[in-house]
This record gives sequence, structure tokens and C-alpha cells, in this order.
Amino acid sequence: MDEMALPELTGADALIRVAACGICGSDLGYLSKGGMRGPSDTPLSLGHEFAGVIEQVGNQVCGLHPGMRVVVNPDDNLIGGGGPEGGFSEWVLVRQARAGSNIHPIPDHLPFELAALTEPLSVSLHGVNRARVTPQSKVVIYGAGVIGLGIVIGLRRRGVRDIVVVDRQQERLEMARHLGASATINPGSEDLRATLGKLHGESQKYGFPMVNTDIFIDAAGAGSLLQQTVEMCRSGTRIVIVAVYRQPVAIDMVMVMAKEIELTGSIAYPDDEFQEVIGMLGKGEVDTSTLITHRFPFDQAMAAFAQAKDTASALKVMVSIDEG
Repeated sequence: MDEMALPELTGADALIRVAACGICGSDLGYLSKGGMRGPSDTPLSLGHEFAGVIEQVGNQVCGLHPGMRVVVNPDDNLIGGGGPEGGFSEWVLVRQARAGSNIHPIPDHLPFELAALTEPLSVSLHGVNRARVTPQSKVVIYGAGVIGLGIVIGLRRRGVRDIVVVDRQQERLEMARHLGASATINPGSEDLRATLGKLHGESQKYGFPMVNTDIFIDAAGAGSLLQQTVEMCRSGTRIVIVAVYRQPVAIDMVMVMAKEIELTGSIAYPDDEFQEVIGMLGKGEVDTSTLITHRFPFDQAMAAFAQAKDTASALKVMVSIDEG
């Protein structure tokens, strides 16, 4: 942890006093690689899941004022993702501050640590939106981390009831059921294809045996699982990739062609998912009690990151910085 001078505020900027910031899996990935793409001579500021209070605004900023409780959309300014600013800091400068765009007011009653979940839950909701689900969709989610569990929440919000979550950790599968999954599968102890066939039915095309799942949403990032999906899915299946793959993956493109599989990527939250998630959190429509598993003060940030690496016990680790 480095001590830095406060950034200079221009007329279009806002200075945020950070209250809480969550540790994302991408933060752990940057640490393990020594940077976004590997070791670099330039320091990388971490933290993009944060909420806080506006301390100052420039004279050109409209709709924002000191004392306003906010969450920040980090995408525009690459906060915690390659830009000079990061949420694991007492202060963050948001350049070209715009109300309802890169800075969003939050209700006074919403705790900062819950508001900091806006970013990952918006990632999840965008994945759901990219999947183009209907209430009748039969959906499988790979991975029951925060993003996968957020996808369960988003699917339930869109009226989907047939939701199967796949993960190797039994505790996370129990969380998925608590949040609304209709079934769970642990591929360490169950045959994935056979169990999906029982849950969603089976069919054939061109002699290929298939499971009748409509949509697979990948929040796990396991290459072998993705290839297995291409092999077993039915014709016209939609596969949405929300996971970050660290290495290239081999996929049978003949199967993709023959089955007319839709392979779709999903990143961030470009479709105003932030506003919807803030509304959900503010109205108490999201059971967040299972998502935040560990809390640390800022002076124990290194211990917080060590805890976050223990994925067997940690889900979302939250660091409290200055809650006023």
C-alpha cells in the first residue's frame, strides 16, 4: 500500500471519499500475474466495486454535490482496471463526472457495503440480458461465485423459474438454492450430462444425443466444461460467456455450425444495469445476506486479499475504508 498525494480536481471532476470496496476475482488475477497482462513498471491501482460519499465537485458538474452518497461506474474511467485510480483508496477522483452515468446516487438507508455490490450484480444482470431469456427458458449457470449467484437473482427477476446451477462446492450450491435455483448439480459427484437430461429432457439431431437446455450462462471459465456444453447442447442453444478465460479454449466449431449454436459474450453493464440494480438493492429485493462472507477494515487489506484467495470459504470479501 502506497501513500499518494490527493489528485487535483478540475471543473468537470468529482472527488469521492470511499466507504467500502469489494474484492473481485479479477483483482486476484491481476495480483497473481503482476498486472493486467503481466508484470509492468507501472503500478496498477486495484478496486472497482466501491461506494462512498462525494467530497468535492468541480464547478462544471451538474446534479452532484458534496455529501451525496454514491456508487461509481468504474468502466468509463478504467477505475481499478488500468487507469490511475482504484477503489482500494481513501479517495478516488472521477474524471468527467456525470450524474446517472459514471456516478449514481444511492438511497440514504442503503448500507455502503451493499451498495458496493452494485457493480458485480450489474455484471450478472447484463449476462442475463444478453441471454434474452423468457419466463419459460430452461437455464443452466456454470459457477456459483458472486457473478453466478447474481445471475440467479437476475433470472428470477426476469421471471425464469427453471434454473440449474453447476458448481463443485456444496456450500455455494446451497446458496444458489436459497436465492432461487430450482436444482443444483455438483459435477464432482454427479454426471452432468445425465442429470441435465433428467431435468430438461433429451433429444437427437443428426444422430447427436442432446440435452434440451435452452440457455447456458458460463460464469466459471472452465474450458473443458465449455467444450462439453457444445457437445451435449441441443440445436439452437444460446451460450453466454460472462467468465474471464485466462487461456484460449479449443471448441468444436463443426458442432457450433451443425447445431446453429449462438455463442455470445457479455462484459460489464453497458445497458444501464446499474440503475436497475440500485433500485433492487434500495427496495430490499435482493437477499444479500449470503453474498458478503467476510469483512475487513482498511488497515487489514492485505489479510482481506489473503482471505479472498481462499475460495473454499470466501465469496465476497468487503473492505471498509471510511464509513464516516
